[in-house]
Amino acid sequence: MTIHSESPADLARLRIDRDAAPRRRWVPWAIVAVVSVGAAAAYPRARAYVARRQAPEVEIARATQVVATTGAAGWLPVLVATGYVVARHSSDVGVKIGGRLARLGFEEGTRVRKGQVIAEIEHADIDAQLEASRRTVAEADAQLAQAVAARDEDLRNLDRQRQLMKEGITTTASLTGAEAAAAVSAARVRSAEAAIASANARVRVAEEARENANVRAPFDGVVIKKRAEVGETVSPFGVAGQATREGGAIATIADLGELEVQTEVSENSVAKLSAAMPAEVKLQAYQDRPYRGRLRQIFPSADRAKSIVEVRVSILDADAHVKPEMTSSVTFQEKQADDARHAPGRSPAPAAPVILVPKRALTETGGRPQVWVVSAGTATRRPVTLGAERIDQVEVRSGVVPGDAVIVNPPPSLTDRGPVRVKGT
Repeated sequence: MTIHSESPADLARLRIDRDAAPRRRWVPWAIVAVVSVGAAAAYPRARAYVARRQAPEVEIARATQVVATTGAAGWLPVLVATGYVVARHSSDVGVKIGGRLARLGFEEGTRVRKGQVIAEIEHADIDAQLEASRRTVAEADAQLAQAVAARDEDLRNLDRQRQLMKEGITTTASLTGAEAAAAVSAARVRSAEAAIASANARVRVAEEARENANVRAPFDGVVIKKRAEVGETVSPFGVAGQATREGGAIATIADLGELEVQTEVSENSVAKLSAAMPAEVKLQAYQDRPYRGRLRQIFPSADRAKSIVEVRVSILDADAHVKPEMTSSVTFQEKQADDARHAPGRSPAPAAPVILVPKRALTETGGRPQVWVVSAGTATRRPVTLGAERIDQVEVRSGVVPGDAVIVNPPPSLTDRGPVRVKGT
């Protein structure tokens, strides 16, 4: 075993440096303190976040204001229906005879005039028949000329025989033969005339067949749908191989000058409608552009299976945005009553604005109506004073202001001034 001894120089290096800075034992405790303070400060926010995430999710709607629009009374909605834009005058134009389409003179959007030829069926065979009929007429004319000439000759011969008979020169047999020949000639003339009439009739039949090869526009309008192409074989019963085309239609033409909404109203709501009732029409594609409408027709019969009645509403100020088959909604309107009295000679004052909220936003507490209003993620209960009902909405005379976000179908877990989460946010 070997023992190493330290040299005096090494031992001298082993000493305590009393001038060195002391060790910082407080640093870990400081870090712990900082973290604790931060956690304490963040705890309320975290708790609020968790509470917010656990808050009931609600759907909201805005309280809206309807302002009078005309004179002493405004117009308020009484019924809403949905339907489709249609042309009052629309026609699926088809062919009268079968054949192959030789020409189409239109595309979608083409404007056509009444009587304009928009398509043709191949008609070479009809042209040949027409030419043959015309030649038959010419032949019948020639035969008639021959028959007339023969009749005239036989009549002259009959006159001579009668004169000779008076003079006693001819015989009774010769006179009788002349009379018979004249009668036969007259019959031949009548036969030739009948042949001409028959030939002319065949010409007219061929001309009608030739005309039937043309497809003409029934009225002024616009082609809104092209249903066939050149070369397809069509018939009055449809396009060969195309089961979706009914009645041999090759185009749909509509008069876009008179557009209306075709809609349906339940039997229970028909009593709310009246002739020429004003309405507001909105297209699903352009919700921010309302159009003026007027009830044109309530159909005289109902659909027994659906318990509905079809209604047509004319669009009075349709523009280029309004197109057939567009989805639209119709809000039928009635005039708001005006109880105010006005001095003679003075203009009537405008009707007071009306605030509307959905009926589904209403609840009751102790028999008193109320709504829940959402602001900054918090729901607040507000008692309200109600007015008249308007379709799926109701007038609110006090308790809310236009633009308030009210909860629709409020859940029972709501608490006054409690947090809520709005759907879609």
